[in-house]
Amino acid sequence: MEWKPNVPRWVQVYEVIKNRIEDGTYAPGDKLPSVLDLTNTYGIANATAQKVMTQLRQDGLTYTEPGLGTFVRRPSDSSEGR
Repeated sequence: MEWKPNVPRWVQVYEVIKNRIEDGTYAPGDKLPSVLDLTNTYGIANATAQKVMTQLRQDGLTYTEPGLGTFVRRPSDSSEGR
């Protein structure tokens, strides 16, 4: 990935994942890469990858199942408190 110099890396990775959710690459119910996978794939720090995952969850795009991972939320699931 070629980094944009004036955009935080977490924002750039967030946009990649968000776009993949929106274009159906990651469909509702699909498990997303783990924080460790993101750190290895994008060469970012663990805290940076965690921030990406937190923002996806806060924006209602994903939910986390403890011990299982992070999954793409179905559009109708946005009212759930996960």
